[in-house]
Amino acid sequence: MRSSVIKGMSQQHHPYTTLTLAYDGAIATVTLNRPDKRNAISHELIEEIHLALQEIEASPAQVLILTGSGVAFCSGMDLDNLRQLTKLTADENRADSERMAHMFRALYGFPKVTIAAVNGPAIAGGCGLATLCDFTLASTEAKFGYTEVRIGFVPAIVSAFLLRQVGEKHARDLLLTGRVIDAEEAHRLGLVNEVVRPDSLLPRAYELAKTLAANSLASLLATKRLLQAFSQMELERQMATAVDENARIRTTQDFREGVSSFLEKRTPNWTGR
Repeated sequence: MRSSVIKGMSQQHHPYTTLTLAYDGAIATVTLNRPDKRNAISHELIEEIHLALQEIEASPAQVLILTGSGVAFCSGMDLDNLRQLTKLTADENRADSERMAHMFRALYGFPKVTIAAVNGPAIAGGCGLATLCDFTLASTEAKFGYTEVRIGFVPAIVSAFLLRQVGEKHARDLLLTGRVIDAEEAHRLGLVNEVVRPDSLLPRAYELAKTLAANSLASLLATKRLLQAFSQMELERQMATAVDENARIRTTQDFREGVSSFLEKRTPNWTGR
């Protein structure tokens, strides 16, 4: 579908394995490409997202489109990585938490304009990737959810960004219930800019990207710098607190039980410890 939408697109320079990166003039398209894993976030995917962002920043591209292959946008953390979390030391947990925070910070603070084209479910960390872009376009088949509390985890890192996007009342609802919402509700809450038919998603993202690319690159860069400067110091403090909490919750019995029950597909037995 992508090739029919974005004609004349050249392929990536790095040999990526978890995503694809293609260019068409001023537009770069990153496609999360682990369809058999519902584009789940692995350590390798995090590393390759950073590489892709660095490559796009150094390229002539002015706009980045982020989407997913297959039926999902991004289903959250990879199950193999999730299984390993219960075995990490305190220092390893903190380093892992900082790795995730750095990825979100890099996407949120990316100097060029970003568009998420959410083709399917965007869950937990995947929901963060979908909503931290400058624009979020959603297929009617998209779903959004910060489901961390369901497995004894804390959606700490994304909470700092979510508060800015939807306000405290809606953020408390989404983060404390862990419920999954459809694209229309996400649009109503302010997580999504537009909802379109599945077959119109990438054409609409490309149309928006062309509109943005027609603007002055200097103006786009300056405007993004300005918007980020308003909240940078506060966001840095919040992220430091979030990383601490993200690492701390991993030491609890409830977290270990939540992960085990999720992987074993059974009801968790919470102890509150």
